[in-house]
Amino acid sequence: MNKKLYDLMDWAGIEGIVYSEEDHPERLLGAHKIRGGFLVQTFQPDAKQVSLKLKKSGKTIVMEQADDAGFFAGILQEKKLIPYVFEVVYENGDSVEVEDPYLYTELLGSNELNRFSNGIHYSVYDYLGAHTMAVYGCGSQAEPEWDVRSAGKNGVYGTHFAVWAPNAMRVSVVGDFNHWDGRIHQMSRLGDSGVFALFIPGVDQGAVYKYEIKVNYKTLLLKTDPYGTCCEQRPANASIVCNTTDFKWKDDKWLEDRKLKKIDKEPVSIYEVHLGSWMKKDCSSPENVTCDQEFYNYRELAPLLADYVKKMHYTHVELMPVMEHPLDESWGYQVTDYYAVTSRYGSPEDFMYFMDYMHRHGIGVILDWVPAHFPKDENGLARFDGTCLYEHMDPRQGEHPHWGTLIYNYGRPQVVNFLIANALFWVKRYHADGIRMDAVASMLYLDYGKKDGEWVANMYGSNENLEAIEMLKNLSEIFHKECPGAWLIAEESTAWPKVTANPADDGLGFDLKWNMGWMNDFISYMQTDPLFRKGRHGMLTFSMIYAYSESFILVLSHDEVVHLKGSMYAKMPGDEDQKFANLRAAYGFMMMHPGKKLLFMGQEFGQTTEWNEKESLPWNEAEDTEHQKLQHYVAELNAFYQAHPALYEMDNKEDGFEWLSSMDADHSIITFMRYSEEKQESLLVICNFTPVLYENFKVGVPHAGKYKEIFNSDAEVFGGSGHGNPRQKCAKAVSWDGREYSISIEVPPLGISVFKYIEK
Repeated sequence: MNKKLYDLMDWAGIEGIVYSEEDHPERLLGAHKIRGGFLVQTFQPDAKQVSLKLKKSGKTIVMEQADDAGFFAGILQEKKLIPYVFEVVYENGDSVEVEDPYLYTELLGSNELNRFSNGIHYSVYDYLGAHTMAVYGCGSQAEPEWDVRSAGKNGVYGTHFAVWAPNAMRVSVVGDFNHWDGRIHQMSRLGDSGVFALFIPGVDQGAVYKYEIKVNYKTLLLKTDPYGTCCEQRPANASIVCNTTDFKWKDDKWLEDRKLKKIDKEPVSIYEVHLGSWMKKDCSSPENVTCDQEFYNYRELAPLLADYVKKMHYTHVELMPVMEHPLDESWGYQVTDYYAVTSRYGSPEDFMYFMDYMHRHGIGVILDWVPAHFPKDENGLARFDGTCLYEHMDPRQGEHPHWGTLIYNYGRPQVVNFLIANALFWVKRYHADGIRMDAVASMLYLDYGKKDGEWVANMYGSNENLEAIEMLKNLSEIFHKECPGAWLIAEESTAWPKVTANPADDGLGFDLKWNMGWMNDFISYMQTDPLFRKGRHGMLTFSMIYAYSESFILVLSHDEVVHLKGSMYAKMPGDEDQKFANLRAAYGFMMMHPGKKLLFMGQEFGQTTEWNEKESLPWNEAEDTEHQKLQHYVAELNAFYQAHPALYEMDNKEDGFEWLSSMDADHSIITFMRYSEEKQESLLVICNFTPVLYENFKVGVPHAGKYKEIFNSDAEVFGGSGHGNPRQKCAKAVSWDGREYSISIEVPPLGISVFKYIEK
């Protein structure tokens, strides 16, 4: 090596590069201004010879080897830095042209980094992760054009990688483009942000990659990209470079109309779905020669599910988590990749097609989201940079002992930023109509699922998670500002106050809360033999005591038909006929009760077995006559609900509901009125939860006039016995149940009857 070049060498720095322990490789690698030109250095492990090749002239300059491991240096005698590539020759004689990634080291602006460090960069997913781009110019003059397919003239196309790993010694991008060798693409630490970044020319869509994180002199970690938008299909778990901004959406009208709708004034009937088991391919069939996996693609699922949902008159579907997760048996609730749609059913663009298709066919889509905890998988967020970065260090704060998962550190701005931006990401990038937040109670309480000594109190000595509460309030305010018309739904299983109140009023800011109290009481009541239901009558009526404390959604969800709990059909007492009658009564009462509605898949046709994520729903059962009648009943019930404003317009107002009889435990019968705004529509509802027919049952009513039966769960077309009231009933001035007027009706066994009031 000539003396001039030798004197320019930073030998200690070269050693750091060679041993891949350098977090500022750009200080040596790339081109640096010196007197008389530029010092150009590169590390090409196992290279025999490296030459500089000027792009415009084609002139080559043989570089000198400064270290046997593959460190080369040369002097470019130019007044201005001009584009070049490296010609690399290996020991076996192979040669390749390589762009210098260290010509482009300042592509992520300080504004982006500062906002992220302060926890307020709500589109951070556009910058962290892997993004294809074109770069024009080089050195300090480099100008990036983000998320493009290719570079124009004089530009360089590639992928920009950025990851937050503040406590790492060194971070490298490794993948199929560099033989998974962490020495080749060592990333640059950007100031004190904790972010490492590198633009790698030539890396395109579909490239498989991970981050190799050097924790100390001995420990290497291989991590999936926390902001990666696509992953390999399990059991492989590497990230895949994927552009998610090119899809041509056609649901503009849906999104515009959505902004105008008020959730408290709209009918909402949700079909909860696990995409992997709603319907599977029959790969065992010899006729299905194209079957290469059991799952349908998102594009195949879209018309199948949309047609069924429209047939059943649901307004929305709620998808159990579609974020990438390694274990099928977790149903998606142990997420490893929060920004990646699961590859089980296709690509991000395939899922965008699914969402677009549902919207164009008038169906809203709610996505389950899990910000409460994450699994300990080695490739995931756990001890991401060798320290407890996303979780708490103290296991009393950072672990769920029963679930075997880790708890987010909601006091760390970058972690909160990661979560809030993720909720926005699914609405903005994938057009989700709502986010249903799983296990909110576990976020709110520091002692959730823990024994004495397993948790740490807050600064006031109590069990509220103050940092999580603040995060939820901030999320609500930002979400509703940036995503008008989209909903936040809480699965919150306790009596925490003001879950659906505005944060300005010290609420958490959700739009809806799952009514877990109603669900537990009502299922327990329905499981009771009708002979003994009078002893549990309060379980039927108690929900109305707190019905207006929150904006509720009534749910019969997947949680109630797993872990040996049996299906809804199996829970019902009696013989087959009575099981179906009980289900009709249960679903009917649910639809008449104030609150939005959610029913898990399979329960609409009375699936007899417990749900199993490994199998398709037993659609053969839906072809059986009695199951088919129940399915028809649920469809008609949904349509009836949406056709009558009295059943949804006043859900959250006391004037929308009036008890007529709530104390008749001996008959297990309740009667009540539902009203629309300004009582333009008034409906009388009678619910009989015993298998006894009452032929001349007197019901006190609030008004004189006529009452016409418009819905009856005991109709023969639904599988019932056909008892009902074909003629209108005229209220008589005979007082009953404290009312001045009454009517005498036929009350069907295990039946729900609905009468429309016709003013005198």
